[in-house]
Formats: sequence, structure tokens, C-alpha cells
Amino acid sequence: MSYKELAAKILENVGGKENVSGVVHCATRLRFTLKDASLANTDVLKKTKGVLSVVNAGGQYQIVIGPDVPQVYQEVVQLGGFESSAPVDDPEAEKADNRSRLSKILEGIASIFQPVIPAITGAGLLKAIMALLSVIGVLKSGTQTYIILNAMADAAFYFLPILLAASAARKFKCNQGTAMALAGLLIYPAFITLLGGEDPVKFLGFLPVTKATYASSVIPIILGVWFMSYVEKLMQKISPKAIKFFSVPLVSLFVGGTVTIVLLGPIGAWVSNLINAFFKWLNETAPWIVPTIVGIFSPLLVMTGTHYGLIPIGTQNLATAKWDTVVGPGMLVSNVAQGAAGLAAGLRSKNPDTKQLAGSAGLTALLGITEPVLYGINLKFTFPLYAAMIGGGVGGLFLGITRVARFAGGSPGLLVLPAYIPTEEVTPLGYTMMNLVFAIIGVIIAIVVAFIASYILFGVYARKGKIDPEELGETAAPAALPKTEDGAIVAFADGEFIGPDKMVDEMFKSEAMGQTVAIEPTNGTIVAPANGVLEMVFETGHAFGMRMADGTGLLIHIGVDTVNLKGKGFKTLKKQGDKVAAGEPIVKADLKTIKDAGYSAQTMLVITEPLDDARPVDFINFGTKVEKGHKLTK
Repeated sequence: MSYKELAAKILENVGGKENVSGVVHCATRLRFTLKDASLANTDVLKKTKGVLSVVNAGGQYQIVIGPDVPQVYQEVVQLGGFESSAPVDDPEAEKADNRSRLSKILEGIASIFQPVIPAITGAGLLKAIMALLSVIGVLKSGTQTYIILNAMADAAFYFLPILLAASAARKFKCNQGTAMALAGLLIYPAFITLLGGEDPVKFLGFLPVTKATYASSVIPIILGVWFMSYVEKLMQKISPKAIKFFSVPLVSLFVGGTVTIVLLGPIGAWVSNLINAFFKWLNETAPWIVPTIVGIFSPLLVMTGTHYGLIPIGTQNLATAKWDTVVGPGMLVSNVAQGAAGLAAGLRSKNPDTKQLAGSAGLTALLGITEPVLYGINLKFTFPLYAAMIGGGVGGLFLGITRVARFAGGSPGLLVLPAYIPTEEVTPLGYTMMNLVFAIIGVIIAIVVAFIASYILFGVYARKGKIDPEELGETAAPAALPKTEDGAIVAFADGEFIGPDKMVDEMFKSEAMGQTVAIEPTNGTIVAPANGVLEMVFETGHAFGMRMADGTGLLIHIGVDTVNLKGKGFKTLKKQGDKVAAGEPIVKADLKTIKDAGYSAQTMLVITEPLDDARPVDFINFGTKVEKGHKLTK
């Protein structure tokens, strides 16, 4: 479902745009103010694909979307003709955020760089185009056109501290203008000249100012804005209201600027130099290591959020050294390998939904955006993830051995291959057009290896029974099921059919909820035990209730205490209200997930509302192996 379709569905089920007084969004939720909350169809919204949950609290009707909420919000605003507003704080989401401190820090740093990336990507690619035009003789160095284009390309990097100050101010919640003024201090021509002189520099006559280069720097300004944000918050609290307008920025700029040039700026410059020296040494000593490691483990870094830690390193390298062998090459081959692995899985699958998702998500990954194929295909089936890691590792090893570097930013994928064309600044370092050639070869290696590995592993997993039958085209359509007369109960899983005496759960064993039988399942396909209607399908997928055509009530419970898995390992195939035939698949359960969590997969059928309370249902075939759809009653 597209963002526009989801937005339309949401507007329809909150009572229409006429029922909306206002709408804003936070980090994860659409927050509606409704004229009449009773007109909202909460049950439908909760079941809508793309909606994680619905909460009606605090005078707001809140629809939980997740990280895609800004895109959905824009479509809601456009469809409803509402006034667009800036994101609001989401304290509830922050309280519920259970990520590790490291993940939060890394994502926080990445959020500072994210708004800047388009600027440095455009600037870097402009440099690459200039380099290409110079090689073919269209653009000559030193001409007025060249100088102007070079200024366009260099400006984003030279004034990088100002760009980062603006985004850091949003992250640290302080005034953007003051933060940008602080950055301006670091690259002010007279200040740069002062630091470049031979005499020691002292501020106020006694505070030593360490000589450092801040143009194109990254870390110093982030530290400076971070410190200044605390100064600003303190001044907001203690300043009299009458003078707050000028006292807050005055003290923030003076104190923040002093601490930055005396302490934090030099520390940031030292850290930046240390990082540059380390990767320069690594590039000279063992250039194959980093691209290989990033190529292999990049999908796992994305899964854990630690890939955010690579963004500042890559940006720092491009801004200062003008080249990067750390982030770009390794993530380039990793991304295209993920796309190729997903495409191979889709090619071999017989499931139309899988084919469609793998096709679109795989192509997107080839262009640099891997999350759809990573979470939709590669992690779901596992084997494409392994194939992608193999392809990324082999491609990364080739790029490392050939010392491939990138000279511009951008989402690593086929569209940013021009970023591997050497610019004028790096040609003295020995980079030639072979850098681009080797980059293309590395990409081809990663794609071919990952595709072949995924294609082969599909067959291996299929032979071991680790792939759902529907992916192999083996799932029978409901119309092909043998007809079962109303009132009959059939086997709801493959496995041994047992009575209460062999059940492991005491509650089911006691038949406290009603007459109970069970099956020790040998696979995870759980089917309808009779003809009827699904009256209840648990969100966690571990149980469902149905009403037989003759009025008998049935409950199927998959595993013991599996509600604790909170839906992990369960996939519902039907929804509440569906009419189903005996033997029709209702839930796919991953028995390995259940057992690895320490739970029994024993699946129970409870007759919760029998037609005749005095007479139990007559079951047959206890103690035998049964197959789905096999008759269990006389």
C-alpha cells in the first residue's frame, strides 16, 4: 500500500476530513483532533496494513505509523486540505524507546548529518561531473566557468560547519541562528588568519587558543553546539523575561564561543585528525580489510542501527581528505548484493506476493535503499541474507585490493557510481579513471556472487524443508480441499493426535475450558478444524476461535504459553469474520521459533460451546499420525 493509499484509508476511517479539526505528527504517530471520536472506525484502522496501533487518549486520536509517519502525514495533509505543521515532541515514544544507549547515540549523530547529506552529495557529484568533463576536454581548469563550478562544489564542504550547526541545533533543541553564528566564528577569515600566524593566540589575554583548521571540519562544531545548547537552556531559566530576548543569545554565543575555541574545538580537531590518521594508516597497511568487513556485515549493522556510526566517518573523510575508502565502497557492494540476493529469491519463489515484493525491493536496493529488501525478503527467508553477506564480502575484498575510493557522497548504489570518478584534488594522489572501472567491476562481482548464492541456497533450504510450501507453489487452494460435511471435525495440523492424558499444559489437560484434544504438530501449517466462520483471530497469531456451521464453538491454541512470544513466529492467513472450510490454512507457525523459546508446540482444540452439554464429541484415531483435513469424528 502506498503512502497516498494509506492516508486515504486513514482519512476515511477517522470519519472523513470533515470530522478532522486538526492533525499533527510526532516521531511515530499521526495525532488527530476529531470533532466526534465516535465516528472513527478503530477496529478497521487497527487491521489496516501500515498501521501499527491506534490510541485514543489525551484528547487526541493517535494512529501509530512508525518511522514512515512524515510521508503519510504529508499525504494526509494534501488529501484533507489541512494546514501543514512541524513535528511535535513524542514523550510517550521516547519512554517506550528500548534501544541501547549506543544505538541512540549513533542515530542521534546520524540525524545531525542526514539533512546535510543532500548538499554534500550534490556538491560531490558536481565535482565528479567536472572531473569527467575535464578528462574528455570539454571543461578546462582555470577558466571562469571552471572557477564558478568549483565554487559551487566546494562551498558545501568549506562551509560544512555552518550546515552542521543548523542541523545540530535542531537535534539539541537550541536556536539555529546562534548555532550558525558560532560556526561562522570557526571559519571567519580574520580568525583563520590569526590562527595561522606564528605568534601564540590568547583570548582575553590569558585563555590559550589552540591553532587548528576548522574549515570543512565536522566534530568541533557538533561539540560546540552541544555545549551551547546547555548554556542557552540555563539562560532561558534564569534570565528575567524583560531582557531574555538579547541576554540569552548574547551569553550563549559568548560562553559557547569561548569554550569552543579554547577547549571543545581543539579536542574535536584532534579527534578528527586521529580518525583521519588511523584510516590513512589502515588504507596504506591493509586496504582490503575495511571494505571487506563493511561489505559482509553492513546488513547486520543496519539491523542493529550501528550503521549510523559510519556516516560521520565517511562525511569526515570526504570533507577533509577528499576521498573515502571506509563507508562508500563497502556499503556500495553490500547494498547491490542485498538487491541481487532478494531478486534471486523472488525469481525462484512461486508465491506472487513474494515475487512482487522481491522485484520492487530488490531494484530499490540496487539503487541504494536496502531496508525494504532487508526486512521484507532477506531476513524473512534468511538464506538471501547469507547470500548478500557473501556477495558483499567478495565485492568488498576486490574493491579493497584495488584500493577503490569514492570522492562524493550519496546513498551507496548504482546511481552514485559517478562518485568514483577522481576529482582534480585527488589525481595527485595517484587516482585515475581505473578507480571507476574497478568500482564497476566490484559491483558486478557482488551482484553475480550474491545472486548465484541466493539462487542455490533457495534449493538447499527447500530440500531441507525450511521454506514454506506456498513459496514452492505447493499450497493447495481452498477450492481443492475435500468437502467436509457440516458438524464434522478434521485434523487441524499434521502430527500425532492425542487426548488430555498426554497434554503438557495442566489447564488444557484439566479440560477446564471444555472438551479438549491436541496434536503434536510436525509442521507449522494450522488449518480450520471444521466448516464455519472465524469469530476471533488473536493479534499475536497464537490462537483463533471459530463457530461451526451447526453453532458449535471451537478454539485452537497453538503451543503452550506462546502468547509470551507476542506474535513472533506466527503469521495469520485469515482474519476475523472470514468464512472458512475445514482444512483451510489459518495460521503459519514457526515451530523452531516456538521450541527455541522453550515452549511446547503442542496445539490444542477446545470445544468451548458444544451443542449438547451432556454429551462429549466422539473423537477417533487417538494415538495415531494424522494429516491436515483427516476426519477426527465419527
